[in-house]
Amino acid sequence: MKKHIVSIMLIAGTVALCGCSANNGTSSDIQSSSQSESQQTAEAPAESSVLADLTGTYDDVSDKFEFSDGWSNGSMFNCTWRKSNGSIFDGSMKLTIDKDLLDKPPYSGAEFRSRDFYGYGMYEVVMKPIKNDGVVSSLFTYTGPSDNNPWDEIDIEFLGKDTTKVQFNYFTDGRGNHEFLYDLGFDASEEFHTYGFDWQAYSITWYVDGKAVYTATENIPSTPGKIMMNVWPGTGVDGWLNAFDGTVPITAEYKSVDFTAAEEG
Repeated sequence: MKKHIVSIMLIAGTVALCGCSANNGTSSDIQSSSQSESQQTAEAPAESSVLADLTGTYDDVSDKFEFSDGWSNGSMFNCTWRKSNGSIFDGSMKLTIDKDLLDKPPYSGAEFRSRDFYGYGMYEVVMKPIKNDGVVSSLFTYTGPSDNNPWDEIDIEFLGKDTTKVQFNYFTDGRGNHEFLYDLGFDASEEFHTYGFDWQAYSITWYVDGKAVYTATENIPSTPGKIMMNVWPGTGVDGWLNAFDGTVPITAEYKSVDFTAAEEG
């Protein structure tokens, strides 16, 4: 079967849990406009042929992608998602953490996500994370109960306290604790690099600059998820992220995201 490619050229602005929580008030609790009534399977994503060029404007891609806006994930996420914290211009996406005017919670964060769901295949992002104690910059796939699905998730997460490392993780029906911290050998915040994972039925292999660096083979998730990128400050997880010092605004940059669906059969 032929391969399908999602190529997203970007401009704008997880205590070992995850980039997206399953608690009330999280981005996982926002109903998808493209949600189907029956649970999807990773072998048959709702749509796996999309080309979105984000070097133009948000209007060019708003039918397939959106910025989260106006709610908080709660728990360890010490921010409200604000569409205004994400921007698409000049060849890269900027996602920014800033003070929030409503002050409940005290900060605003940014999240960019697909409207549709994607399954087995290769996911890659070209990005520069935020370097600052207490924050996370990410690329991940996620679905959960609000999509009539189990909580399945695959993560690439940068902990701003040490951007010479990247954390890989995944959740299968809400079961996590699969964290692996990989030493990059460079500071990811200083220049763009390519990070990715190849999700198959019985394995997930993570990549850095095209090189396979870690593979998981136990209890692999099987439910298609949305492609998401977000930045956020933590609270109550100082042992994991270090305490956030309130430095704002701080911004992660994303150049591109690609998805190549696994061949069927």
